[in-house]
Amino acid sequence: MAGVTDRPFRQLCKDLGAGYAVSEMAASNPKLWETEKSSRRTNHEGEMEPKAVQIAGADPWMLAECAKYNVDKGAQIIDINMGCPVKKVCNAWCGSALLQDEKLVAQILDAVVAAVDVPVTLKFRTGWDRAHKNAVNIARIAESAGIAMLTLHGRTRADAYKGAAEYETIAQVKSLVNIPVVANGDITTPEKAQAVLLATGADAIMIGRAAQGRPWIFREIAHFLKTGQHLPPPLVSEVSQLLDRHLREHYAFYGEFMGLRTARKHIGWYVEDLVDGEAFRQKMNLLDNCEDQLNAVKMFFDSRPEERLQYRPLEEKLAA
Repeated sequence: MAGVTDRPFRQLCKDLGAGYAVSEMAASNPKLWETEKSSRRTNHEGEMEPKAVQIAGADPWMLAECAKYNVDKGAQIIDINMGCPVKKVCNAWCGSALLQDEKLVAQILDAVVAAVDVPVTLKFRTGWDRAHKNAVNIARIAESAGIAMLTLHGRTRADAYKGAAEYETIAQVKSLVNIPVVANGDITTPEKAQAVLLATGADAIMIGRAAQGRPWIFREIAHFLKTGQHLPPPLVSEVSQLLDRHLREHYAFYGEFMGLRTARKHIGWYVEDLVDGEAFRQKMNLLDNCEDQLNAVKMFFDSRPEERLQYRPLEEKLAA
């Protein structure tokens, strides 16, 4: 989730119940390692452990060197991205495009595992398209290479995020390998989390888009899995405080110019399903300094009665 899962957001999610969070994709090309964007993406200063860096690329040597570079900077886990379906990534033969070349997949995994002394994990999809679903082959290659954990999204690259994720392939992979498997895709509610765990036999679940604007989804799921009971939705005042914290940490991380602009999408996600949320988002996007943005957010929530917030079902949001 490039542009979303930066350090402030990861830390907030961890504080709200996420057991593990992985950085945004870090480019394997050495020419990009010291750029402002790459340096920020791999910045884990003060972050709750374990510190995991996701790397992306297509050249085994570059990926191995990138893994070593990030371990030297403090990464405790290296995650290899073979799941991103975005065109500009796949056109560079990275992300899920790699699933078309199983030999290259093996070379990459062997090189990265051999290069570092920390666990190496793999995020991937069920295949390139529905006629070429090779997740089982990829999983076996990964296990043979020494990959420590698999995270499998229940769609092919061609599916992108369209339609519904399928979990049969995840269940099949889980039944055939002896390393942990994490299920990913369309997990939007505590009930869905429980159902996916039961359907797949997976060791854990990964939440992606459903956490945008709702970082408390992690504690809701954790509580439901432990007790079978639902946590009540957060109060208006709690969401206001969480968003205020998120924004202040976001500004500190990015600086005033970038922080103001990159915060807009997060604010939009927090308010998009609330009454007058869209009108507020449009006005907020016209503000040109962080203090005004903070004050506008506070006024938006202060104007609402103190009650538990009700959002439209996440299934509807993600299907839109």
